[in-house]
Amino acid sequence: MSVTTRNAPEPARATVRSTYRHGDLRRALLDAGIELARQGGPDAVVLREATRRAGVAPNAAYRHFANRDDLLGAVRAAAVAEAAHFMEAELARAPATGSAVQQAHARVRAVGAGYLRYAQAETGLFRTAFGGRFAVQQNPDPAMGGATGLNPFQHLSAALDDLVAAGALPAERRAGAEYLAWSTVHGMAMLAIDGPLRGTPEALLEGLGQRLLDMVERGL
Repeated sequence: MSVTTRNAPEPARATVRSTYRHGDLRRALLDAGIELARQGGPDAVVLREATRRAGVAPNAAYRHFANRDDLLGAVRAAAVAEAAHFMEAELARAPATGSAVQQAHARVRAVGAGYLRYAQAETGLFRTAFGGRFAVQQNPDPAMGGATGLNPFQHLSAALDDLVAAGALPAERRAGAEYLAWSTVHGMAMLAIDGPLRGTPEALLEGLGQRLLDMVERGL
């Protein structure tokens, strides 16, 4: 499974609306906030700028978002959901042939590949989704789910459960495996967009991503 798949189905991109219907201002403000995050990450999500882009007075926003943090929370939910869409695009390409073990490994790799591809393709949204001081939700917000309703953490958990069911991961090693795999892949993503690997040629970065996913599989 390729980390950067040029031919993978592209998730739908949220866009800013130029007009809005009565009662649809919240969506217009959210779309504006998503575009701000796409362009500049979480720090760029400012309520006043979102209202300017939506073409309304700043006070109108407070009927829908109490403050900037309220808007940022909604934008982050949309950014997390987009990460799930990237994972689902990779999962759709995972082979459905071979042994149960091979298919389970392919799904784990697809989840990791989707995460890395999202970081490269939508860096601002990636930073908004995963770069702040946020906790893993015990009761996930449905707005953070992709087309399947699962959020990125749930996709990873399901893929690891498949490894256990296939006999590829001992049950006694399953607890907490999400955090180990996530930490490893997230570290690579951050090095590639904000660290020493920034600007690395695509072919080299892809090779490193493949080797990283190999390492994750062996480490589990």
